Amino acid sequence: MRLSELSEHSGVSTATIKFYLREGLLPPGRRISATQAEYGEHHLRRLRLVRALIQIGKVPVATAREVLSHVDDDSLGRTIRLGAALWALPQGNPPAEDLEDPEVAAATAELEELLTRLGWSNAQQIGALSPVYRSLAAGLATLRRLGFPGDIETLLPYARAMHELAERDLDTLEALDSEAEQVETAVGSAVLFEPLLLSLRRLAQEEESARRYGY
Repeated sequence: MRLSELSEHSGVSTATIKFYLREGLLPPGRRISATQAEYGEHHLRRLRLVRALIQIGKVPVATAREVLSHVDDDSLGRTIRLGAALWALPQGNPPAEDLEDPEVAAATAELEELLTRLGWSNAQQIGALSPVYRSLAAGLATLRRLGFPGDIETLLPYARAMHELAERDLDTLEALDSEAEQVETAVGSAVLFEPLLLSLRRLAQEEESARRYGY
């Protein structure tokens, strides 16, 4: 399809598509003349992902470019490729950079014990190299500082439920045709599906509260 058709099918203006092309967020089309190029279904799929990152997730363009560079890096193994793309996304809690801080150190020790109880050896092996690990340590440290529950026994059932969700996530991804599409979908889901899960959790809390206590 031509640029105008890509715009029509995607709902993205031609000016915005040209901006995405200049910024390296969208791969160039197949050149058919000095002034024209053709685009395919993978461009439509990438436009959906870029819109999810920038328009919905409010991810800065530079960060989106980094995420997409990992999505497209087929020299990486599947696990590293997926992990690198997701690591590049903004984290829920600012990553704990000062691991020597007493609260962070205590939270990190508790996190290590949690991972041992769960048998998540890969997460332990990577450890603080992962921004997700550091973000979780920072979140646990904040809970400790403010006196909210966040001990191992509290977290274990939630972590086990998350593992079940992860298994379902990967079952869904494996049904897709290519590794690139799998990683694209995982990134898009992180931006679009995780807020949906949070809303479902809160709605379930409201429902359970009404069931237990009435109105």
